[in-house]
Amino acid sequence: MTHTLYLLLGANLGERKVTLEKALEAVRIDVGPVLKQSAIYETAAWGNTDQPSFLNQVLKVLTVLGPEEVLEKTQAIENRLGRVRRDRWGSRVIDIDLLYADDLVLETERLTVPHPFLHWRRFTLVPLAEVAPDFVHPVLRKTTRELLADCDDTSEVVRY
Repeated sequence: MTHTLYLLLGANLGERKVTLEKALEAVRIDVGPVLKQSAIYETAAWGNTDQPSFLNQVLKVLTVLGPEEVLEKTQAIENRLGRVRRDRWGSRVIDIDLLYADDLVLETERLTVPHPFLHWRRFTLVPLAEVAPDFVHPVLRKTTRELLADCDDTSEVVRY
């Protein structure tokens, strides 16, 4: 059985664009084929704002893996690319967030799907709207376009 995932890539340390390209290729190899990818966007940091700006990109991925396996694979990719986990919402070489897995609603100790903050963040919604404008959030019952229109986040999200 195959699943459709939406992943958010983010990087704000080092060679950000190169890191996103390496992460995308690793996702293709370790998780599954990338069906769509958004443009890359430059965005201010969210949460902890005293850090360099991020490059962000959303991927639509087809996989045979379940959400927990995807989490393991994406964290392994982050580790290979040099991610060090320090502060929540801190600077990082790479971050890969699982936004959606089909229309699954899941909450475990390690993973919440849909991503619990995606509807609060323009840096997530703008690239997500590019690849999945009509995808309906399985809890909030709104499309990505509607979530973006309702989002209170005023952070600038600029095509890179």
